[in-house]
Amino acid sequence: MLLYMSQSQGATSTPLHSVSVAGVVVREDGLLLAIRRADNGTWELPGGVLELDETPEAGVVREVLEETGIHVEVDELTGVYKNTTRGIVALVFRCKPSGGTERTSAESMAVEWLTQEQITERMSEVYAIRLLDALDGAGPHVRSHDGKHLIPAR
Repeated sequence: MLLYMSQSQGATSTPLHSVSVAGVVVREDGLLLAIRRADNGTWELPGGVLELDETPEAGVVREVLEETGIHVEVDELTGVYKNTTRGIVALVFRCKPSGGTERTSAESMAVEWLTQEQITERMSEVYAIRLLDALDGAGPHVRSHDGKHLIPAR
């Protein structure tokens, strides 16, 4: 995994990117953990911005716990997603719950275990695809989107 960025000679500016992490938390019965965000009301996977001093795996464990009250064990990286409009690179990990109790937080107005069908009904395409990619076992996937629609690979 590339852990640093370099600027080529002749480049006039350094790209600014934010790295976030998200967890596709799969229960033994197949239900999937989702949150309804407090800031905009959309349904998404639990996650957030990676802290400078933490590993991606530690970040997803922290973010899922903070937003949902659920402790998780990280299984594997299932996708890398770039929001080309906002400059956010999201690392998505499949996880399994290992304890805790569902609760909302300052960042989540609802925390629910949903079926795959409910996920695809409630989440926008750019977030639902992360979950579907995590379940197909063919990852890690690499995709880009503009915040609303997937951008086809070239």
